Amino acid sequence: MKTTPNCKINLGLHIVEKRSDGYHNIETVFYPVPLCDELEIVAANDFTFAQNGIQLECQASDNLCVKAYNLLQKDYHDAMGSVAMNLKKNIPFGAGLGGGSADAAFTLTMLNNMFGLNIDADTLQQYAGRLGADCAFFIKNMPVYATQKGDVFEDIDISLKGYVLLLVKPDIFISTPEAYAGVTPKKPNVNLKEALQQPIEEWRHTIVNDFEDSVFPKYPLLAELKEMMYDKGALYAAMSGSGSTMFGIFPKESSVDIKDFDNKGFAWKTELF
Repeated sequence: MKTTPNCKINLGLHIVEKRSDGYHNIETVFYPVPLCDELEIVAANDFTFAQNGIQLECQASDNLCVKAYNLLQKDYHDAMGSVAMNLKKNIPFGAGLGGGSADAAFTLTMLNNMFGLNIDADTLQQYAGRLGADCAFFIKNMPVYATQKGDVFEDIDISLKGYVLLLVKPDIFISTPEAYAGVTPKKPNVNLKEALQQPIEEWRHTIVNDFEDSVFPKYPLLAELKEMMYDKGALYAAMSGSGSTMFGIFPKESSVDIKDFDNKGFAWKTELF
């Protein structure tokens, strides 16, 4: 079986408060984006995992696909056999795009289908949540308003169909602890769900990613990329997640040229459907 785990962007991100368990409560909207990895899983005599494409700085045993297999195998060992996994990474890691989380969620879904485990979507989301806060989003893979640790979802009616999306991931790695270390949690001044129902041209005045205030001074290139996107005609531009990917949303008729950003790092452009 083959599948193509896609990534996501964050439309707005508020760090609301510090939790007693050390995590933070957030408020954001996850929106799926068609930049994809490639994952193949086939039955095998022994478990194997291979990875190519963008090289990851982790052992195979630490890959979320492997952890997803082990998680299900523990509870369904009588129904599951060994598999050979091959993952081709096209989504940059450490980018705020959720590529690893998507790989894990798609692995759970594929194994569920391969072995006829009959696990419903809500239960799959619970398994995914044990692998990472945003993993559960990729089980249903639809736009959601996310709260708590980013793992409590509410459907939201929002579509970027017909707009052009530009992603730029410079050669900057921002760990999640580093990103959170610089923020001061606070109640948002704007109702995110209501603000996202306004015309997209208004978003730049109301919708923010709280990480930008502390991350941009440390990494000025990110602020430069945001302004560059606006200069090229973006209707809205922001950092995704805790970074370091910057994204711009452009009108369909935009002539923005990806070559203008090639020297800034990984750049990718598509029309959204």
